[in-house]
Amino acid sequence: MTPTGAADPVSDDAFLEVTPAGRLRGSPRLPGDKSISHRALLLALLARGESRIAAAGDGADVRSTAEVCRALGAEVERVREDGGRVDYVVRSPGAGSLLEPSTTLDAGNSGTTTRLVLGMLAGQPLTATLDGDASLRRRPMGRVTEPLGAMGAIFEGADGAALLPLTVTGRRPLAPLRYRTPVPSAQIKSAILLAGLAADGETVVSEAVVTRDHTERMLRARGVDVQETTEGGRHLAALRGPADVRAVADQVPADPSGAAFWLVAAAIHPDAELTLRDVSANPTRRAIIDLLRRMGADIEERPVPGRDGTGGEEPLADLVVRSSRLRGIDVSADDVAGAIDEIPVLCLAAAVAEGRTRISGAGELRHKESDRIAGIAAGLEALGARVRIEGDDIEIEGGRRLRGAVTETHDDHRLAMTFSVAGLIAEGRTTVLRPGSAAISYPGFYRELEGVRA
Repeated sequence: MTPTGAADPVSDDAFLEVTPAGRLRGSPRLPGDKSISHRALLLALLARGESRIAAAGDGADVRSTAEVCRALGAEVERVREDGGRVDYVVRSPGAGSLLEPSTTLDAGNSGTTTRLVLGMLAGQPLTATLDGDASLRRRPMGRVTEPLGAMGAIFEGADGAALLPLTVTGRRPLAPLRYRTPVPSAQIKSAILLAGLAADGETVVSEAVVTRDHTERMLRARGVDVQETTEGGRHLAALRGPADVRAVADQVPADPSGAAFWLVAAAIHPDAELTLRDVSANPTRRAIIDLLRRMGADIEERPVPGRDGTGGEEPLADLVVRSSRLRGIDVSADDVAGAIDEIPVLCLAAAVAEGRTRISGAGELRHKESDRIAGIAAGLEALGARVRIEGDDIEIEGGRRLRGAVTETHDDHRLAMTFSVAGLIAEGRTTVLRPGSAAISYPGFYRELEGVRA
């Protein structure tokens, strides 16, 4: 593997060349869970006093959230850094006492930062402008500004306040809301629940498919009564405001989305065994593990003692994955909702598996950092796979041997890491253009890639 420059290239103009690995062994270090890291920082901002966050992700997206918290009046201190993870101490004046920022809040490339911060700001008595990079300015925000506007927040921005930059004027109290999400999205749900903390009454979010429940778990751990029920086949999450968030000390699990690249790498490689430690085994995040097992992946799961999730905390597990004979499967729209961030690397597994894999209802992938449906199809086809796109459905005819090629990441971190993993098994040399976007979610990824092949 030959990167231009340092072991972990970060330049948008860099390229990475990956050659086949003779074998894969080791225990790659994983980043802290990105979704939980964002939420831990924002909940620490809402809590009065001192919060401690251990082993958070240290990618560019999480750093964007930390900077937003600083701009809103919190003291955010990095007290320890270790292999792409960081410990934070956050001291905040708490909800209702945040500072009106003097400059635009910069979310960088992070859609999670943007949507969750919009929800939080909706219930704060201040005005703030939120912006991001060119990619983030193309991503739809109306799906959160519309329900938050119904609660009483005021939004000004392009395309009817559906695109960044957005200016939000919050208020306390907000009106409570009962809302049916139009697409499965934990970001929409979380934004509304964060606003609901400042509402005068009960706020309820109704989902057709249960999305990741980190916000609900973390609010309960911080003293907020969040109820989850089922009604008419839909999942409901409800809280009654106004509610205060308590400052706590918390540890962030390893990111299952980051683990997915190693799970696929070992499963598709002919001589591999990798161990992944302290991975979140949250039922709303483990879809990639279950989908790969359905494909025939040899994944051993060892629950971490004392972290089985029965007390409401995030359950953890060590995962051991070995070389496997994979077969194609049908992946439903519900499956996609549960593994939305892992679908690109799952497509790589499908390209190697015997038989046909059909992935249905993947339209949400078109609204990520790039159009991931188009991007993964183009990259896999360049590598020799057979891919057919029909609307929002993906069909992959597996069993073809991949060959090295030039692959385009579109500055999308999940595409960059997927094509880098493909290079471990593709014949010849695989070139990954602009691989530095991996640092968005997984700083140190290329160092770990080199380590497991050594």
